[in-house]
Formats: sequence, C-alpha cells, structure tokens
Amino acid sequence: MSEPGNRLTGETSPYLLQHADNPVQWHPWSDEALELARREDKPILLSIGYSACHWCHVMAHESFEDASTAELMNRLFVNIKVDREERPDLDKVYQLAHQMLVQRPGGWPLTMFLAPQDLAPFFGGTYFPDKARHGMPAFTDVLARVATYYREHREEIGRQADAVREVFGRISTVDNSDDVTLDERLLDQARRALGENFESRFGGFGHAPKFPHPTSIERLLRHWRRTSATEDPDLEALYMATFTLQSMATGGIYDQLGGGFCRYSVDEAWMIPHFEKMLYDNGPLLALYAQLWAVTNEALFCRVASETGDWVIREMQSPEGGYFSTLDADSEGEEGRFYVWDRNEVENILDEDEYSPFAAVYGLDRRPNFEGRWHLHTYRTASDIANEAGIGTDEVESALSRARAKLLASREARVRPGRDEKVLTAWNGLMIRGMAVAARHLQRRDFAESATGALEFVRQRLWDGSRLKACWKDGRARFPAYLDDYAFMLDGTLELLQLRWRGEWLTFAAGLADAMLEHFQDHDHGGFFFTADDHEALLHRPRPIADEALPSGNGVAAQSLARLGYLLGEPRYLEAAERTLRMAAGALVEMPHAHCSLLTALEEYLAPPETIIIRGEPESAEEWRHMASLVFSPGRQIFAIPTAERDLPEGLAAKAPAEGTVAYLCRGTVCAAPVTSLSALTASLRASV
Repeated sequence: MSEPGNRLTGETSPYLLQHADNPVQWHPWSDEALELARREDKPILLSIGYSACHWCHVMAHESFEDASTAELMNRLFVNIKVDREERPDLDKVYQLAHQMLVQRPGGWPLTMFLAPQDLAPFFGGTYFPDKARHGMPAFTDVLARVATYYREHREEIGRQADAVREVFGRISTVDNSDDVTLDERLLDQARRALGENFESRFGGFGHAPKFPHPTSIERLLRHWRRTSATEDPDLEALYMATFTLQSMATGGIYDQLGGGFCRYSVDEAWMIPHFEKMLYDNGPLLALYAQLWAVTNEALFCRVASETGDWVIREMQSPEGGYFSTLDADSEGEEGRFYVWDRNEVENILDEDEYSPFAAVYGLDRRPNFEGRWHLHTYRTASDIANEAGIGTDEVESALSRARAKLLASREARVRPGRDEKVLTAWNGLMIRGMAVAARHLQRRDFAESATGALEFVRQRLWDGSRLKACWKDGRARFPAYLDDYAFMLDGTLELLQLRWRGEWLTFAAGLADAMLEHFQDHDHGGFFFTADDHEALLHRPRPIADEALPSGNGVAAQSLARLGYLLGEPRYLEAAERTLRMAAGALVEMPHAHCSLLTALEEYLAPPETIIIRGEPESAEEWRHMASLVFSPGRQIFAIPTAERDLPEGLAAKAPAEGTVAYLCRGTVCAAPVTSLSALTASLRASV
C-alpha cells in the first residue's frame, strides 16, 4: 500500500500508476502540490519519465521503492511525478533548462530540482544510481546536498533563476529578418548537410546510438523526386534513403518476427535496439516504407510496411479504435527478454529445412549478439543461401516465411512487455497518416479501416467541436491539447480524406485549423506556440521549430494549413503557413537540415502542391483516384468527392459534378480546364511529375 500523501492512485497514466505504491509521497503536477511546496518552503523534486523507459524502471527499483531513500525525499522535498507523454509542455521546458544548467542534452528519467516560489530549476540530472558508480554520485548524496544548497544559498539560486529566465527570453526572441530569402537554396543546403552527415557503412545519420530520423529520410526522398525530371536527378539522395531504410529493415531495430520498429539502435549497425516500441516512430516509418515500395517495387519494403501495419492493428489498436502509445522495453524485469532467443529453442521449433536457412540468414550460426542469446538481425540474404544450395530463391523465401510464422506463434506464449494504453492525440495523428499512406500504396483496405477507426475515436472522444484534448485513458479525456495534437491530427485527417471522402472529416479539419489560428498562433511574429493562449502559465512558452524525436509542430502545421488552404481556397490558412516560414527563416538558414519538416512546408510554398478534385459516382471516382495515386508524387493531393456530396465549402462547390466523372487539376490557386476522361487525366499527371 502507498504511504499517506501519495496522490498518484487516482491518475490514469500507466507511468504514474507504476509509482502509486512507492513509499515516496508523490504528487502529480497540480496547483495543490505547487502550493504545498510554497507553504512549507521545500524545494520541488520533479521526476519526468514514461512507462516504457528502461532507466526509469531502474531508478524506480533502486531508489523510489527503497524506504530509506523515500524517507529522505519525503522529508526534504515535495515530490512531483510527470508522464512526459501526457505533459510534453513540462518536459520541453525542463529538458531545455537541464541543458542550460548541465551543458549537455537530457533524457529520461529527468530529475530536476525547482525553487517553489517561481518553479525555476537550480539543479538537475537524469538517472542517478542508488550507489556512487561510473562517475555518478549516489542519489541519496544528491538529495542531501541539494537540500543543503537550497537552505544556504538562496541568493545564488535567485540569480541562477534570473539567468535561466533571461536565456528563455532570448530563445523566445524572433528575428523576422527581411534580408532572408526563402528559396530553393535552403533545400539544397539541407541536402548537402544530410549527405555530409550520412553514415555510409550502415546507413542513417551519425554513429551510435543511432535513431531512425524519418524526417531526414523523407527530405532525401522528396529531394530526389523534385530533381527526378531534371537533367541531373539526385540519385544519391534516393540511394541514401533506400539504403538507410533497407539497413533498418534487415537490422535488429526492426522486429523480424512481429513487425514494427524499436526506438533506436545502441550500435551503428542497427543490430541491438533499445527494445521499447513507440507509436510515434512507427507512423512515419510506415509511410516511408510504403512510399519507397511505390518508388522501387522492392519486395522488402512492401513486406516491412505490411508487417508494421499488421503489428499496429494486432497489438496497438484499442477495441474502440484509438491507437495505444508504447510497448515496454522490459518483460519479467529484463530488457529485451521477450524478443531474444536461445539456439536450442529455435532448433526445437523449426523443421530442419526451415532451421538451416533461418540460422544462416539471422545469425544463429554465429556467436550470440545479446548477453549470451540471439537477437534476430539479418546477416545474409535469401539469394545468398539459394545460390550456395543450388535451389531457387523463392524456395528459401518460403522456408524463411514459415520459420518466422512459427517463431512468432511460439513467442506469443511468452510474458509480454507492458503496454501503455494511453491514446495520445498527436501520436494517433502520426499513425493515421502512416496507415492512410500505406493503405493507398499497398492497396490494404484493412489499413484504411484502421485509420478510420482511429480518426473517429479522436473525433468522438477527444474533440468537443472546437477544442481537442491531448490524452484518453480509462474513459477519461484529459489535458488541454498541444500544438502537435492539432497539427499532426490535421495532417492525418487530410491524408485519410484522400483515401475516402467524408464531409464531417473536412469540417473536423477546418475546425482544427481554426483552433490553431485562434489559440496557438503568434500574432506578432508568426508561427505557433506549443501551448494554447489559455494554457497554464509555465516558466517558458516554447515555440518549437526543429525536428526532434517527433516532427516539428510548426513544420507540420505550416504544410497542413497550406494544403487545406489550397483545397478550400482559404487565404487565412495560406497566410498563417507563410508567416510560419518567415518566422523560422533565420533558423532555416543557420541549420536547414535540422528543420526538415519546415523545409517540406517551404518546398510546397515555393512549388504549391497539385490539388486534384475528382467528382463522380463513387465507383468511377474511386477508379480515377486510384489511377491518379499510382505514381509517388509527394507534392500532389487527390480527393475523390462523390457526386451526391452536398453543402461543400464555396471553394470546393465550384468544382461541380458533370454528366460523367470529371477531374479538376489545380496548382496552388490556379486551376486548369476540367478533364472529362481517365486517359486525359493520366496523361496530364504523367506530364506534371
């Protein structure tokens, strides 16, 4: 049982509930906790993490479950636990503060000590061990020293708080320099920088630990497409994107049996992952693999996209339709235990004609690669094995497919990693987009149904007609939504509208856009704040423009608002998108490759997207839509609106049905004469790629 004072038992966050039985007197972030700290003049110990975080579990076991450590924490501090997935606003503020104080990036668990009067941090770190080791002090020593420092150095703490606020103020300053030209040179500079950072041996960017960086891969793919019809197509950009996705797909970061990607690889070869699986990684990666299948026709990319979508439906979609957040890295107290294998176990499950090629391809004929066991990583190809054995590649592929299916079935009997069943609006927007893109390129109706279920879940449970909530769990919609919630959901809705038209979804999209403009827009400088104008006042109001683990909310907002603006003929959305780009112009010049989402918006600002409106009876309109979607063209959006659709906005109503099926081809705000035959439509589209 939890000690009196632990206020987490009434929370919905699985991460907070993991700590509800700690002897630490945890509070959620609340007015009650903040007022208690001020009244008792105790510093705040702020601990931020998430349910799938391995080192969060370690610190909890070592320190937060220990009675003597908890006694020290309870006596000296007011202790506040935050789920960074529920409160990304707090996480953004205090991760940045940590970087200021410690002069290096943070992470999770984030451990910050705040002055109760103004919530300014005066000391911080990430994971602290229970005993001093690896150059890190014991957590109990940290607690004692911080409490003493708070009592004896108030003036220094005040000066440090002033310095932190000053830095936040400088960060908030926008330089709307009129001498910055928004042109294609920024796209070319980003392309060069990505090439310089490309790791040519295994793909990806930089060295271990290695993250997927889907926004960077998408930028390369779009750059190739932009140059593909010129005299000098950038085939190297296509190679970098293709090689990276191929290396990830054959590596251990990808679940070779069940589909889906882990968060990152601890080595540069993509072999051993940090085993947690996050919804937010898999949505963008699903879209990229489906798009690369459309570009290359390589079976590997089709298989990985299909298996990833299947995994999402099987393991990450709630019966009500929304997508869950994460799968834990640990099971039975060990990281990766669910995923790794003993050789004898595999031999006993597979037939000899299956085991032999499987062992050769996935490395069971080599030394163990993970703590005396094997984590599946592709070392050789099916064609290699087929050539050595003098048999057909199809025969080897069939044996591998049977082996994977048998091992997956066997793995299902293991103790599963924990699943965080929060439904987060922003992450659902990313996966709705991924499912819609994959459904279009792979012709997977079940993926379209999955995305539809998720969108309806958000629309029915997290949208009140004018504002979103950020999180749903156990029947409760909670927390005012953030910029990412609106931007990512708008992006996903527009993508799904291209797959199946519903008037209520268009109304939803316009409502999301209007809410962003009303509550998040910086009316003085352009762009969008991360929190709404009526959100709780924090130490800093972020305006995120760089891509991090998630795409930039400002970048996705700028692209989506422009696309909706062209679809509806709505100048307000187009102007907001342009002002966002001008607000970020200085950052784009300084480090363009760190702002790939904004560069996508810039690309479509310089060359407005091609918007195709098809009007006709459902069956015929769907055939036209399908034919128009066959070629990978990221700067094109296609909407098939049935003849019977009524009450369309003025800009769309003007694109009226005709006697037969008709298509309106528009580039930005300029539309060509209607096209009345499918052959004429396909000819026009081929000419415009």
